[in-house]
Amino acid sequence: MARIKVRKSPETDALFQAILTLKNVEECYAFFSDLLTVQETAAFAQRMQVAKMLSQGGTYESIRSQVPVSSSTITRINTELRYGSGGYQMVLDRLYPDEKKHQTPEE
Repeated sequence: MARIKVRKSPETDALFQAILTLKNVEECYAFFSDLLTVQETAAFAQRMQVAKMLSQGGTYESIRSQVPVSSSTITRINTELRYGSGGYQMVLDRLYPDEKKHQTPEE
């Protein structure tokens, strides 16, 4: 499967370096409120919620009943969890180190 990766560039490096300077959730709210629209922020938050639910063994049906996302979004996140660069799982492991991981469901 062909994968689209974030293209490395000085501009992208600068963005990621800016994010790494944030020290707490309040600073994140301030920065991301300036950087993103309300809808973009909500979409990113929903993707993290879906990734967590998938990693805990949630089914597509149960996720769709709790999070207003399409099946294609859930499929995309599930694909990234299974075959991606490991970013979702790395963050989930750091945020929820004591939670048991499950095999992510197939569509």
